[in-house]
Amino acid sequence: MSGDAPRIDALDKALGGAIDELVSGGDFKSKPESVSVVYPRGKIAARRLILVGIGKPADFTPEVLRRAAAIGVQHAQNLGAKSVDVLLLSVLSVEAAAQAITEGALLGLYSYRGQKSTLDEANKLTDLTLVVAESERESAERGQKIGAAMANGTRLSRDLANLPPNICTPAYLAQVAVRMAGEHGLRADVLERGQMVALRMGALLGVAQGSHNSPRFIILEHNAARADEFDTVVLVGKGVTFDTGGYSIKTAEGMIGMKVDMGGAAAVIGAMQIIADLNVPLHVVGLVPSAENMIDAEAYRPQDVLTASNGKTIEIISTDAEGRLLLADALVYAGRYKPAAVVDIATLTGSCAIALGNVFAGAYITDAKLRSALMAAAGMTHERVWEMPFAPEYRKLIDSDTADMKNSGGRFGGANIAAMFLKEFTDYPAWAHIDMAGVMLDATGNPTIPTKGATGYGARLLAEFTRAWVLVKGE
Repeated sequence: MSGDAPRIDALDKALGGAIDELVSGGDFKSKPESVSVVYPRGKIAARRLILVGIGKPADFTPEVLRRAAAIGVQHAQNLGAKSVDVLLLSVLSVEAAAQAITEGALLGLYSYRGQKSTLDEANKLTDLTLVVAESERESAERGQKIGAAMANGTRLSRDLANLPPNICTPAYLAQVAVRMAGEHGLRADVLERGQMVALRMGALLGVAQGSHNSPRFIILEHNAARADEFDTVVLVGKGVTFDTGGYSIKTAEGMIGMKVDMGGAAAVIGAMQIIADLNVPLHVVGLVPSAENMIDAEAYRPQDVLTASNGKTIEIISTDAEGRLLLADALVYAGRYKPAAVVDIATLTGSCAIALGNVFAGAYITDAKLRSALMAAAGMTHERVWEMPFAPEYRKLIDSDTADMKNSGGRFGGANIAAMFLKEFTDYPAWAHIDMAGVMLDATGNPTIPTKGATGYGARLLAEFTRAWVLVKGE
């Protein structure tokens, strides 16, 4: 990084040439995510200097810096450090570099201890300082604020998705959302069963009727008082807090992990916190339809017919295709805001996970500007999406003899069929559906993401999408 050479030279000089010796001796080759430690022995104030490789300048991106920051702070924490100073060196702007470093460090230090009876906080790193020139301070602080907001919203999403289902019920999810809204200046409202009955949300209520934990429909608004001034964007997240599959019951093995079937809800709640903290100049509405998919004498059955809130009827083929039923009523509800764009996100289909693995989420997009904003956000956050096909042939597969449509169209092309089902409940200028089933759990190879448990995918993507939408709409 030629612009940063004087800083590196000054540091190396203070260390008596230790950095140059490491590099020239071949002990540190700056390969991406490689680590070396220098012990200054009193030559500088720090007890250790940790060097993290970032590879070739031509391959450099914000994600490279996020990962390097995560690796650096993880290594420091493993060595017992309580505080870390980070020398800001990057080909990015000061603001962008500060954001990436802050984001990567906070994401990389995330851990979930859950309901363990003992907690070991002895080796926790608690203080991170960016070292910058005085002329860079203002830009660095802006970047640090953005990075912290992005990371904290993601950490909230991870916490929610990692909770056990006997704690994170629909009512609990609503309580957390309302509390977060109060702390971050959002308007919040929660609809309960009676209100959903009045709104004729028969699809959502059909899923919920087999559980003694009643459903909730969570509504979060940013800039609610300025809705006439700004574009309205609606974010919708599937909130199935546990999914047994209903009478189309999952295997015992298949139920493990179903506590994260509310990953879309967690993403929307986390994104709304970020959007509020960054004061995005839009009217943004977050909708979270939440229910459990359980089995008892009241539970819905295969071949039942449900009526959604737009009057369309749905023949139930599989009670394990329940998430799309929650989203159907939420997508109809989104229309009352007259949105410029709607994006829903859900752990919806195993077929999308089979197609794309844990690398990409699938995206179904109806509008060019929305596509541009969403892809820009995916590139910026590295929460990647791969565009999937809409085609009328998939719609034919949910034709029903007894209703307007079926809720499942068979094994092959399941993610595409689900998207066509959801499209029946949309009526806006721009809509995107994100199937995040493959990217919600157990990521590998990225130090900013836990190797076990919820990834928190979607919170940063959705928040960055709203920021990108402001720019795209202004073109």
